[in-house]
Order: sequence, then C-alpha cells, then structure tokens
Amino acid sequence: MSALQYLNILNYETQSGRTTDIALSYQTFGVALGKAPIVLVNHALTGNSNVIGDNGWWNDLIGEHKCIDTTEYTILAFNIPGNGYDNAIENLIEHYKDFTARDIAQLFARGLDLLKITKLFAVIGGSVGGGIAWELAALKPNLIEHLIPVATDWKSTDWLIANCHIQDAILNHSSAPLADARMHAMTLYRTPESLTQKFHRTKKDTTLFNIESWLNHHGDTLTNRFSLSAYKMMNQILRTIDICEGRGDFLEVASKINACVHIVTINSDLFFKPEENWTTYVELKGVKENVTINEIKSIHGHDAFLIEFDQLARFLKPIFKVKANTFENISKCVA
Repeated sequence: MSALQYLNILNYETQSGRTTDIALSYQTFGVALGKAPIVLVNHALTGNSNVIGDNGWWNDLIGEHKCIDTTEYTILAFNIPGNGYDNAIENLIEHYKDFTARDIAQLFARGLDLLKITKLFAVIGGSVGGGIAWELAALKPNLIEHLIPVATDWKSTDWLIANCHIQDAILNHSSAPLADARMHAMTLYRTPESLTQKFHRTKKDTTLFNIESWLNHHGDTLTNRFSLSAYKMMNQILRTIDICEGRGDFLEVASKINACVHIVTINSDLFFKPEENWTTYVELKGVKENVTINEIKSIHGHDAFLIEFDQLARFLKPIFKVKANTFENISKCVA
C-alpha cells in the first residue's frame, strides 16, 4: 500500500467564514508524480485514499494493465478532511457544518498547488466524490482534461438534501447513530429489486429475515471502522454540492469548464437520479461539444458503480487509452 502523506494547509477560510488549519492527507499509486498523466480519484462517502492494493476499494477498475493502468498513469487520491482514515483524532472535524463540497474542492486545489500540479489528465469520482470533481472543475476550468462524474450530480437535489437531513438527525439523536444511519442509507444505495434478488424473503433464523441480518452487518461494520464525526462531515459534504452557488446558472458555470465531460449515470439509481444526469447532458450539449453520457444498466441502484465494473470499464477504456509518453497531447473528447 502507498504510504499516507500530508500537506499542511494553514489558515484556510471556509465558505462560512471559519478559519482553520487542515492536514490534507493523500496517497499516490502507479508511476511517480511528474512522470506520467495524473488521474485524481475522489473517494465516496465511506471511502478513502486507499484506491488500490490491500483493501483498495477500486481494485477492479484501477491497477496494472486494468482499465486505468497504473503502469501508464499516476493515481493521486486525497482524503476528504475529517474522514478519519488516518485514525488521528486531532484531524477529525467537529464543526462539520462550516464545510461544503466547494471547500473540499478548494482544499484539493490547494493540495495540487503544493504538489506543483498544474494539469490533470482526468478526475474521476463516484457519488460525493463525483460531486467534488464537478466542484473542482468549476473552480479550475482549465485544470482537467477529462472530468468523469460517476453516479453523482453537479448539485444536491431536494431529494438528496432531504435524505442527508434524515441522516444528520439520526447521527445526532440515535442511541446507535452510526449503525442506524448506515442501515437507513443502505436502503437508498440499493433498490427493492436488488434486495428481492438477493434475499427472496428468506430467514436467517425463526425471528430474523436475512435482509435484516444484512443491514445489521453493514451497520456493525461501519461502526467498527468509522467515527461519528467523520460520518457527520461526509454527510454534510454530500448535502452541499452546488457548482452554481454564488456564480450564476448551470449553463453559465458549466460552459466555462474546458474539460471533456463524461457523465456516467445508473438507470436504477435512487440517490442521484438518472433523469437529472440526462437533463444535465442535454442542456450542456447545447452549449458545449465535448460532453458524453453513458448509463450503467443494473438493478443494484446507486451502488452499481461499485458492482458493475465491466460496464464501467467499457465506458472508460476509450478515455484511458493514452500512453505515458503521450500525456501532453490528449485534448480531444472521446465519444
């Protein structure tokens, strides 16, 4: 596993006006920085910078001679501050409501500056990580060649905000906050059809259905590996995605993004609805040529971006066919 490294960002002022010091941690994989095209990978809500290797959460997509080939690319992954991955209590963030998704994009941009990175071949992220990718692209319109938001959106919809509000209430009022919040979230990450296919109303014992046992397992597992303040922070970031806040309407903001935009949506996603992504595609395509959209077909809902790797890889392979010795010359969008 690549070692965790830190960048110290001093006196960062959040969108809300709070000034704080941030220890921004990150990992790199594949080719050394400065020697190949850089792919920034943004993790999802309970994820982290450990993209590949032991316990790597995207091993099926990224690695040697895989879709995103670590023999040809440098993989960079920041931890969203406060996610608790480093187990350092001093780096947790209790004043989580002072932060927004745009703050995280700003911190990632600061991190890139400290690493002297002025160009990213691609930024890819699923769920909240994809929302942060949108925020970074809006913040730095010339930074990214390929923006790949997966199972996400450029804004938190009313539906998403409502669910984050419920999650926040559970996290602040439940006697078992992490387990209860995670069980609630899992019903949104999947679909009724996915759960029916998996369980068929079978029972673990005379009193417990297998679906209940599965939810209990996910709740217990997260409780054992995640901290309460980290979950609150991540839920807050998910709730606050909005590239238009204080900037203008969507087309005004997004049309300035020079990156090729490759939207990947999921037909059964109950969290980031595909209809929203298709609307984004149609609207943006009217003012910007280098925009594509692909749709994962799955019964598994939002979590399909972590399940349907064959489909996702098929969509991404045309983008990542560049070789390391040509990383300065790729600027055309791939259909």
